[in-house]
Amino acid sequence: MIRTPEALIPYMLLCACVAGGVLWSLSAEHPAAVSELHLTQLGGPFHLTDQTGHARSDAEYRGRYVLLYFGYTNCPDVCPTTLTQMQDALTRLGPKAKRIVPIFVTIDPARDTPKALGAYLRAFGPQFVGLSGTPAQTARIAKEYRVYYAKRPLEGGTYAMDHSGEVYLLGPDGQLVTFYDPPLDPAAWARDLGARVE
Repeated sequence: MIRTPEALIPYMLLCACVAGGVLWSLSAEHPAAVSELHLTQLGGPFHLTDQTGHARSDAEYRGRYVLLYFGYTNCPDVCPTTLTQMQDALTRLGPKAKRIVPIFVTIDPARDTPKALGAYLRAFGPQFVGLSGTPAQTARIAKEYRVYYAKRPLEGGTYAMDHSGEVYLLGPDGQLVTFYDPPLDPAAWARDLGARVE
């Protein structure tokens, strides 16, 4: 039988604590790691600016469902793909789509001005709302929904934004109903929304 030297026990305990901390951190930052039992712990009030320059808050969307997605307009692939799939799902949903507000929140407020958001979202349809805020406001809403985002420098002095990709469905009461992990099949997404939206 192999015996562990007593002198190594404190180090083994330390490693176990570090590993536990890493797992907890991942679950706090990535909604996909949070079970359905904790949905009530996600979300919260927000005050941001839309693509027309008007102030918007979460309270304005009471009585309607909201599809909430975090991304940025310079995203080369995931963001435009997700928004296209969202637009497709809403088209397939038919009349019930009028009960849903698709909202795109930028995690790159330095570049995504209201004007830039407006130009970007025109490609996906007039029903899309783009929201931006100060860096502090962005950090606050990202924390509420446990959205991960980080700046990644690129050659030439520019940068990309790494970020999580979940889409959140909020109910008419403003509470989180569920979230969707990309890639998303528009037909299946529309069926799920149709079963949830009253």
